[in-house]
Amino acid sequence: MTSKNSSSPDNSKITTGKSQGVNNSMVPALITSLLWILFAGNLTYLILNYTHISEWRLGSIFRIDGFTILIWAVVTFFSALVSGFAGNYLKGFRHHSKFMWLCLGFTMSVMLLVMSEHVIPLVISWLVMGVFMSRLIGIDSDWGEAREASGFTQRYFLLGTLFLSLGIFLLTFYSNEFTITGLMASLDNIPSYVTLIAGLLIIGAAIVQSAIYPFHRWLLSAMTAPTPASALMHAGFVNGSGILLALFAPLLFASNTLDILFIIGGLTAIVAQFNKLLQVNVKQKLACSTIAQMGFMIMQCGLGFFNAAVAHLILHGFYKAYLFLSSGEGIAMSQPQNAPRIKIKPLQALIVLFFGALGAFLFISWTGKETVLDSGIFLTLIVAITVGQATYNIVKEKSLSVLQKTFLPPLLFVFGIGTYALMYNGVSALMADMPMVAVPMPVSMLQIAFGIIFLAGFFIMKLGVYRKIPWLYVKLMNLSQPYKKSILMYKSNS
Repeated sequence: MTSKNSSSPDNSKITTGKSQGVNNSMVPALITSLLWILFAGNLTYLILNYTHISEWRLGSIFRIDGFTILIWAVVTFFSALVSGFAGNYLKGFRHHSKFMWLCLGFTMSVMLLVMSEHVIPLVISWLVMGVFMSRLIGIDSDWGEAREASGFTQRYFLLGTLFLSLGIFLLTFYSNEFTITGLMASLDNIPSYVTLIAGLLIIGAAIVQSAIYPFHRWLLSAMTAPTPASALMHAGFVNGSGILLALFAPLLFASNTLDILFIIGGLTAIVAQFNKLLQVNVKQKLACSTIAQMGFMIMQCGLGFFNAAVAHLILHGFYKAYLFLSSGEGIAMSQPQNAPRIKIKPLQALIVLFFGALGAFLFISWTGKETVLDSGIFLTLIVAITVGQATYNIVKEKSLSVLQKTFLPPLLFVFGIGTYALMYNGVSALMADMPMVAVPMPVSMLQIAFGIIFLAGFFIMKLGVYRKIPWLYVKLMNLSQPYKKSILMYKSNS
């Protein structure tokens, strides 16, 4: 009797532990299912009501329109995809359930951001996004480097929130308006120096979150995050700046700060592409690639095409989520090889130029852009360069036949430009009610000069000239280093 009585508490503990284990294993599946349901609901509503999505408001606090539903559909898709992948990738990881809760919390914070009409929930959601992401980066709190990376990135995110808060509350102080719509409508009544300061602060918040130079080091230091968290970070978190800038587009026009965005974005795109070529770590390569793509997105905002920036961030999200989630397979299939050298023959050069020009023409036609000389010419130029580069990669490939080299380039860029045009036109339609999100700027001498610098940097990078300039190589290598305490600063407990 005594032995039975003494053993019963132990049995209850075992039973309780089993039930807790079952409950913990159910959490990831339940959260993943919830995210897929949210995505399906948003996508269904978007498809069924695409041409007549009406605006819904909850007083002056929240606003839901076509743009809101679009971003909700995108972020829930990425979160559901990442959560499903994590179901197998993190199986057995003691923080798996915690990861899923953080993923859900991050998703909800982004959804809150895009529906916020009042400035208070907008700022709070921006702050909470950073908190959730820093926790995902340092999810393994027993790992010293992860703790350091989490704290380091959190300081950057708090700085971005400070910039955003100061910019918004400076405007509310002078206008006595507390909604985004009210603030944007009252810009004419606010002193120009105030709009300038507020515009610079909003830009500061955006470039911190997008890891734009000189705030890029937090993204390079976030390698402690599990691969699913990295996918969510690169596909969703860093893209938040494009949403923010689109919401405050009238302020950026009123403050005459678009050229600043254009230059910062362009410089970041070129330097980050250089840095990418120097990396040997896959995640570092992808981080530099993301920084470069965010530079392109910021550059598009600086040209007055906020709708193009939003289309870019959506497509980039799909692309980068795929690259991160398939990075393990890519490593397994890779093998050491010499750095490629660009050698192009005259006939190949003509083919590249022809298809690049044809790609630019299709881009203009399918996106409805006119052939007038405005800031849209830079978008067309980027498309031409992209098509030309893809064509070169095909024509130099020795494993392809002449017939394949003839038909592959047009097939690929027609599909690619067609997909982009479809996304661009769809996003533009859903953002049609938002003020000043697609206002081409007259071409200025500053833009022309920087465009020349941009092209020169692109060809210096592609031709590998930087390898022959030691000081530049060292400078770029040092620029791409993560925070020192986030790598190899703690002894392993194993």
